[in-house]
Parts: sequence; structure tokens; C-alpha cells
Amino acid sequence: MALEKMVETSNLQNNPIIEVKNFIDRQNEYKQTQNLDKWRFVGYVLDISYSGAKIITNDTYKIAVGGIPRGSFLILVPADFSRTQPHFSLLRVKGISATPLSQQVQQTYFEMHKRSMPELDLWTQADLQWGALECDVLGMFYGNPEKVDELAFSGDVNNVVSAHRYEVYAPDEKLLKLIVNGTVRKDKQEIIGKLRTMECMFEMDKQDSDNIPVKISMRDFMGCRTAMFGKTRLGKSNVVKLIAQGMIDATKESRNVGQLIFDINGEYANDSDQDNVSLRSANSSRCEVYALTQRTGTPSKLLKLNFYEKPSSCKDILGTFLSKEKRESIYITDFSSVVLPTFDEIDEMDIGDRIRAIRRIQMYWAVLYEANFTVDEKRLKSIKSMYAGNVKALEPHYSEKLRKKVYGDDIPEQPTNLEGIVREFKTFIEYYRADNKKLVDDKGKDVFTKEDLSILNFLLPESGKGPVMLSKYKIYHSALAGDFLSEIMKFLEEGKTVILDLGNANDEIRQYFSDLLSREVFRTQERKFVNNGLADSYIQLYFEEAHNLFPPNVKDNQDVYSRFAKEGAKFHIGMVYSTQSPSTISQELLVQTENFFVGHLASTDETKSLTRTQFAFAGVEEDILRARTPGYMRMLTMSNRFVIPVQAKLYQPRRGE
Repeated sequence: MALEKMVETSNLQNNPIIEVKNFIDRQNEYKQTQNLDKWRFVGYVLDISYSGAKIITNDTYKIAVGGIPRGSFLILVPADFSRTQPHFSLLRVKGISATPLSQQVQQTYFEMHKRSMPELDLWTQADLQWGALECDVLGMFYGNPEKVDELAFSGDVNNVVSAHRYEVYAPDEKLLKLIVNGTVRKDKQEIIGKLRTMECMFEMDKQDSDNIPVKISMRDFMGCRTAMFGKTRLGKSNVVKLIAQGMIDATKESRNVGQLIFDINGEYANDSDQDNVSLRSANSSRCEVYALTQRTGTPSKLLKLNFYEKPSSCKDILGTFLSKEKRESIYITDFSSVVLPTFDEIDEMDIGDRIRAIRRIQMYWAVLYEANFTVDEKRLKSIKSMYAGNVKALEPHYSEKLRKKVYGDDIPEQPTNLEGIVREFKTFIEYYRADNKKLVDDKGKDVFTKEDLSILNFLLPESGKGPVMLSKYKIYHSALAGDFLSEIMKFLEEGKTVILDLGNANDEIRQYFSDLLSREVFRTQERKFVNNGLADSYIQLYFEEAHNLFPPNVKDNQDVYSRFAKEGAKFHIGMVYSTQSPSTISQELLVQTENFFVGHLASTDETKSLTRTQFAFAGVEEDILRARTPGYMRMLTMSNRFVIPVQAKLYQPRRGE
């Protein structure tokens, strides 16, 4: 039997698990030579189960190892370690626990303070120093029986024996590196930060965790979902930059991952006083920036919109532009304040309201046409929502009786194009003004609503420029509605990082671009999947304020974002999404998320929402609620079976790398 054990151990000489044998050998040597300064012994087991352990320890032991903060890792090994293959169970300190002598100790303290004893005798002092730690059993490390050079970890333990058969140690630097990084995939590794067990930075001797690098494998993020949770200004964006940079570095040769970042604050595309180098400027040859407006010092391509085909959001954009120019004439402010219905809203209307809504959009189109916004009328005629009764996309189709009232006996043909629509609406508004601002239909109802008049008075102002003042915004428009889409997809296929600088956009336009690009990415990857063309290529999407895209109560689980959650991995679509609160995110997405970075959360409701969908965070909720240091996060990746407390490094790449 001894010979068999010797052979088995020798087979593990090239396995990382051999480090625990070396560690225990050193500890036995320190004990025998009374070299207690290096001894990492913590205590014995008082009670143990498959999920938890109570450790009896002493002040002397705790001080000798530099302290044992809540959340720190301990290792549990058999007392007769030499008789087994190298392995250890991993413990995480949960808190202080009572011992069978706790009441007696409290009584001693009571008597001591009552008598104001300056000193205790040595025996009493020794008794008072004993206590217990409550620990979670996280699992077991051992040599992979199938791959002799790899470490294995299981979320359970193979056996539980009597408490007296175990010893507990605080791991040294080598073992901590093994615990934190031993199971991380070797492919495409990057350092995300360093191990940080506690928020407190008060220094004690023998703090072996101070310089333990924490590694991640970028393979864990390819085609996977990654969550960034935490209150604002506590480092979520910094970690996003580290991951995006890590992916750029890891695919320098293969160029098999394209990244698309929806930059709602402009912090990834543009250098700032706070961040002297942006993701874009640090990787100028690998990044492309698209922006609504050019920024000084940031090379970018202009985003183009089809102002005809997104009337609701694009009308709001024009209103925003006009307000920024402080255009305060009444007819301008009235036009700016008009809210157009979306096509989805039109589809839900009854026939009467639908006809009026379609005509209102036709009035808006007439304004664009007069401002010389190029148009593909064939595309407009294909919009199904712009049809109701006799009204068609480019045909207002007012009744003949009403048109006779306006035109007299010389009635022209019904308009069938935008030029005719412009002429029709101009004629109608001129008649309205000439007839004491009255114009009713066959049923005696006002032809124009307040919103209609706001648009028509802008189309043909009684004084002022009207549509002409919109001409300068044509640079944001393309009649092809997304001729930039194919360009962006080409960049992504080349393994580039595309940043959409939406810092100057309103919520509507951000949503528009997010929807537009997300659908295009999904269609492209789905088509590749069907044609067996995915190979080892991926697209990673980065979303901020994710609660707007993945709300907890999604009615239509067929929208593109829900499909990302359900099918993204299959189509090699990964995403990193950031928000302050797990409770504001769809449970379906949370369940499907593989990687987590969690900073400070504000309430127990938030931690409960997290642990309901990811059990690994059970036991660290209090630390998440307490810690507020920027960049201090609890990390869980596909390579990690338990949560790693990490201080993320500051994003500071060398410019032009």
C-alpha cells in the first residue's frame, strides 16, 4: 500500500497540486524546528459538515499569520496528510462562532473587569485567547485524474470524517496563487487585478495576499454573458475597459473577436483629463469610432440616420438640435415640442386615429423634403404601418369634398409622391389661414390638430426660414438608412473594436442605434450559424445602463435582447452589460450570465436578487453591502467555481499599443 501511494504521488510531480504537499512538508519542518514565525497553522476543526466547518483557533495563531479577516481563504487537510494523495478542502471564513466555553469566557471577562485586574495569570490569559471561526466549505482541490498536469476543483468534498482528523492552515503566497488562478483556463490569460480579501488596508505583518495577481482567461468571455453590478463611480467602466483591452491583446494575432461598444458617455472613445488615454487612443490601429458629432482630438466617422424611417426618434433629435441653438421663435418651439407616434403605436390605433397619425407623419416628411433631405420613396412606400383605409404612405387622400373646398373647381390629382404631398399641405395651410383659421371635414370636425398645425406652420412659416434651417443637419442623414451597417459589420469581422460615441445623443437615439446594430449583429451571426460559417469567430457587445435594455418584466421575450440572453452563445455573440442593481435586470438574462463582477450594492434586496440566480455569492452578501472602495469587486468567471475578491487594476495602457 505504501508503495502504491509513493507511485501515485510521483505521478503528480508535474501537477500543480503537488504544491500543497510541499506546503505541508514545510509546515511540519517549521513545527519541528520551532520556527513558529513561518508556521501557517490556524487551528483544528471543532465541528464539520459537507457545507461548513467550525474552526477552533487562538489569538497567537491569528496574529502569527497576519490576521484572518472575514472572507479570507483557509485550507483544510487531513492530520495524517502523508497517507493520502495531495489534496485540500477550501474554506472561506464566514464569521466568529461561539465555542462550548464561550459562556465561561464571558464570565471570566466579567470578573476581570469587575475587579479591574491589571494583569491575568498565564493560565487564564491562555483560556481567554481561544475562539472559533465559522467557515463555508467551498469545495476540494486535487490533481485531475484525466489530465495529469492539470488541477481539478469540485464544489463538494469526497468525504467527511471526525473533526479531530483535520488541521487548518492559512495558505501562503504560492498556495494563494494556486487557489485563485489554478483553475483559470491557460488560453489567453490576462491580469485583471490583485487578490484583496478585505476593504481595510491597515497593514499587519505576513499579509501574504497583498501581491497575488488575479488572472482571467479571455476565452471565458468569448460568446458569454458578463455582468457588471455596483453603484455609480465605483469602477464598473474601468473593469469594462480592462476586459475590452484584454480581448484586443488576446486576439492580436488571430483577430477572431470583433467588439462593439455602445459608449453612452463618450469615455471609451475620447481622452479626458481624468483618463489621459482612452481605449480608442491606446489601440488606434484596432479601433474605429462612429459619432453623431465630431470631437476635437478624436478621429471618427459620422453615424448616419434615415430621418424618414424613424420619424418619432428623429423628430426628437431635430428638436434637440434646434433647442441647443436656442431657436426660440414660437413656430420653432411648437415644432420642436411635437411628439410623433412610433410605427408600433400606429399599428395599435383604431382606424380614425391611425389615419390622422399617418397624415401627421406625412407632414413631417414634407418638412424633411423641403429641407432637401434625400429620400428613397420606394422604401417609404414599403412601410406597412403607413397604410390605413384609403390613406397610403405617400397619399394623404383627403376627401374630394374637402379638396374642392380648398382648391375650388380646379382640383389636382391626389398626391402620390413627396413633391405632391408638400404641395397639398402647403395649399391646405394657406386656405386655413385665409379662412380665419378654420377648416373642417365632411363631418364638421377640425381637419388639423394642434400637433398638425405646429408642423405645418413650420413647413410654411408666416415669417422665418422654416425647413431651410434644418439643412445643416443633413450630414446625419442617409436615404439608405444604415449604409454604415455593412461597414461596421466588416470592421467587426476583421476583429476590430468599434465604438459608437453616443455621448451627445438623447435616450431615443441611443435606443435607436442600440436596436439597429444589435439586430444587425444577431442577423449576421444567425446567418453564419445556419451556413456553418461561425468557426472560431465571435462578436462581443458592451451595453451600459443595461436595465433599459433588459428590464425584469419583459413582455416580448422575442426581442433582440432577450434572444441575446437565450441564444447568444450559440451564435458566438457575447456581451458585457453594466447596471447598478441586479434587481433591475431580466431574471432570464441573470440565469444565463456566466461571468460576474460585483461592487458595492445598496440593499439586501439587491444581494438577494443576485444570490437567487447565482448561488456562489451566498456567504459574501455582507461584504458586498459594506465595501465601497472603487474597483474592489467580487469576481466569478467560468474558470472560477467560487467568488474571488479582487482589487481591479487601473486601466492605464501605453498609448498606441
